Amino acid sequence: VQLQASGGGLVQPGGSLGLSCAASGSIFVNYALGWFRQAPGKEREFVAAITYSSSSEYYADSVKGRFTISRVNAKNTVYLQMNNLKAEDTAVYYCARGWGSKPREYDSWGQGTLVTVSS
Repeated sequence: VQLQASGGGLVQPGGSLGLSCAASGSIFVNYALGWFRQAPGKEREFVAAITYSSSSEYYADSVKGRFTISRVNAKNTVYLQMNNLKAEDTAVYYCARGWGSKPREYDSWGQGTLVTVSS
């Protein structure tokens, strides 16, 4: 497995959760990385992306101001800090290599981690 997402779980509305995605060096170095999510019965949707140097970040309108993407290149890890979570944020979250808002712009998908927002 080249990308491994973790950190999902159950959280109450308004709460916070942090996700991590560890990558092997060969697919991490010099590449942008992103997060997507997929709710039951829905298509996979873009959440956020970050360039290798962290000079640019890109967010979906639905998470802007609530979620923060970051990365630590020395650890080959990208993070997604999620605050003020809402029920509609419930989904399986995936990390992948690439840049843009379309799944076809990404490769090397990791296995997902489930986030459930519920009281």
